[in-house]
Amino acid sequence: MRVGYARSLSPADRQAAAALYWLAFGSKLAKVMGPEKKALAFIERVLDPAHVLLARDRNDAVLGLVGFRTARGAFVGGGLADLCAVYGRFGGLWRAACLRLLAQDIAAEGIVVDGLSVLAKARGQGIGAALLEALCAEAAARGHRSVRLEVVEENLRARALYERCGFVVQARRSSRLTRWLFEFGGFWVMVRDL
Repeated sequence: MRVGYARSLSPADRQAAAALYWLAFGSKLAKVMGPEKKALAFIERVLDPAHVLLARDRNDAVLGLVGFRTARGAFVGGGLADLCAVYGRFGGLWRAACLRLLAQDIAAEGIVVDGLSVLAKARGQGIGAALLEALCAEAAARGHRSVRLEVVEENLRARALYERCGFVVQARRSSRLTRWLFEFGGFWVMVRDL
């Protein structure tokens, strides 16, 4: 297994990356971003290859990814025009309003994890930890002082991975509206200083 930068995503990589992102976040985003076919079309449309690191197997197939946000963009970004192109005008408008609840500030001194996902068949092999280490090295090389992420309260396995990788809980945030829309009420903000 090698971990490398995705300087350009082939059409097959884009489909695999969108599917991996949905695998990790589909259960939380389904009410707002569903149906799945449209959600995958939106994600594939807005993927930014400058904001992702991929793990690949010997055959160059994507095994996992870590997407990230900076002040210059996000792995899964997009805007109202992208939402409207996939969901129609009304569908795009209400989805944009809901997604604003998830948008957080991006600290100038750090990178924010925009998603970490590993294929089920490749889990338990250290790929997630390797991707986080590669992202921290990339952040340091870019002159950032920290990497930040948010993990929902219920995802204890992910939180344990992040703690093993040197991330420390900095704050807890919660919202009744996010519980209703995204089926999680609270999340931990975790930071790793570089």
